[in-house]
Amino acid sequence: MSSLENRDPYGLFAEWMADAEANEPNDPNAMALATSTPEGRPSVRMVLLKGVVEKRGDEGGFIFYTNLESRKGGEVLANPHVSLCFHWKSLRRQVRVEGRAIQVSDEDADAYFTSRARDSRIGAWASQQSRPLEGRFELEGRVAKFAAKYAIGAVPRPPHWSGFRIVPEVIEFWHDRPFRLHDRVVYRQTTDGWDQTRLYP
Repeated sequence: MSSLENRDPYGLFAEWMADAEANEPNDPNAMALATSTPEGRPSVRMVLLKGVVEKRGDEGGFIFYTNLESRKGGEVLANPHVSLCFHWKSLRRQVRVEGRAIQVSDEDADAYFTSRARDSRIGAWASQQSRPLEGRFELEGRVAKFAAKYAIGAVPRPPHWSGFRIVPEVIEFWHDRPFRLHDRVVYRQTTDGWDQTRLYP
């Protein structure tokens, strides 16, 4: 029986993430985040996974942080149904997650923001993410402005900067096999736990 079956999907994901951290040369925590506009137009971009809460229901999920006024932030706030995709090319593995986004608490956002490098915290104030930029000089000017403003003391979290926890409804594991006879197992969250189904490749 495949090691993908009869598992807690969070535990299996943790094993795969540990393998990726040991083997992927760059950003093993990178994941594609797919959102859509209220009109149903999709968009996708890479973001970084910043934590996993291994609990069932609304308490669990996959966490990332962003500018809430960015395109992705606005789309998630308007339509919380999103998808994630992890692809670890060197391991020939992929994990897909379908679920809904819940904004993290102010306390969690503050704690993560404080852990970031000081220049990254300044950058969160300086960048008007996803909006038109006249040139690099304009961005550098805004960085200088906020660096001067917060030259002494802590850099507070901007009110427009927070995170989301993607609460999974579906988690699919894919592992490359010879002759395209891949292993695919999907877990669906139910009121009683996780139902699993093996899929044709």
